[in-house]
Amino acid sequence: MKSCLGGTKKHPIIYSIVGAVSAVVVFFILGLLWWNGYLQCRGGHDPEVDSQMVTFTLKQIKVATNNFDASKKIGEGGFGPVYKGRLSDGTLIAVKQLSSKSRQGNKEFLNEMGMFSCLQHPNVVKLFGGCVEGDQLLLVYEYMENNSLANVLFKENELVLDWPTRLKICIGIARGLTFLHEESSLRIVHRDVKATNVLLDGNMNPKISDFGLARLNEDDKSHISTRIAGTVGYMAPEYALWGHLTYKADVYSFGIVLLEVVSGKSNNNFAPIGNCVCLLDWACFLLLSGKPEKMADEKLGSDVNKEEVEGIVKVALLCTSATPSLRPTMSEALGMLEGRIRIPDELPQASTYTEDLRLKAIQDLRRERQSSNSGIGGDFAESSSSQILGASLESETPGNSLY
Repeated sequence: MKSCLGGTKKHPIIYSIVGAVSAVVVFFILGLLWWNGYLQCRGGHDPEVDSQMVTFTLKQIKVATNNFDASKKIGEGGFGPVYKGRLSDGTLIAVKQLSSKSRQGNKEFLNEMGMFSCLQHPNVVKLFGGCVEGDQLLLVYEYMENNSLANVLFKENELVLDWPTRLKICIGIARGLTFLHEESSLRIVHRDVKATNVLLDGNMNPKISDFGLARLNEDDKSHISTRIAGTVGYMAPEYALWGHLTYKADVYSFGIVLLEVVSGKSNNNFAPIGNCVCLLDWACFLLLSGKPEKMADEKLGSDVNKEEVEGIVKVALLCTSATPSLRPTMSEALGMLEGRIRIPDELPQASTYTEDLRLKAIQDLRRERQSSNSGIGGDFAESSSSQILGASLESETPGNSLY
């Protein structure tokens, strides 16, 4: 009986010791998670400046890139060069070195770091962290082995994407944009969706990159009027001509990328065929002629699924409708590509594409470029094309822009 009573006296002491040890362990684990950045994205977090970001020192990045050696340079992004690097633990990285004279200043740089380090999706390039030191503004991304989609599609190389891979890429891009528009807490309008801003990993999985031009729709407004920033040939007409920005502007750009993936041709370097001055016009012509399968890349030969080609062309033309309200949302476009949503047999406004404002803008721009290339009024042509589109815009070449 005494031993029983004695045992009961010891229990509170044991419980106290166990409780204290457990508390220490829990706080230790929470500390480790916080230190490694796992507890940074929570309610009440201010995306404007994330002081809990993973921060790299300039010394770390210089070691990783061999002091930004020219042999490590893998591309030129919208704001500066991109270098391949390797961290001390063996992790491969891509370092975007932003120009100190870039229009994107320190505040915008911190915005990008704070917002995008929290984004986690299989079809969005992971931002590991960054560095602000001296005059250096650096972003550190996961490394993508197969470069950009534009590089694979438009450059002469041994890598030819088969049809199943192209379909996988189309669906993957749609999933990434659906996440940015509708699933991410940030609700991001990318504003510069294009083939050079889609990177491919070792398994040819697409990941959307370069959010340097993205903005948050913080007030949940239907559109955002802002300074136009994007790439000629991918921008929706209402955005290029009047600065009217909605999520549907990204949908339009996605439609152009779909046509490029199917055809293997760049919209901006499309050689006119008859009255068709751009890839979009050519796609519409083929669909109206009952020959949408001819849109498929000649490199594929007969190794294509004609029904799938026709389906993607139809989705692309829906996405590039002149009227934003007629375009599907990204989740609807994804559903069509995956076969969960029926693709309409009749496409709205298909017969009026050649009279569309977007084609007029492209025709005007093409004439100005031809004028510039012929050496007649070169300076005027450059400034005039900007006036046509209502802004100073970035031109696009297949090898340009990474991350």
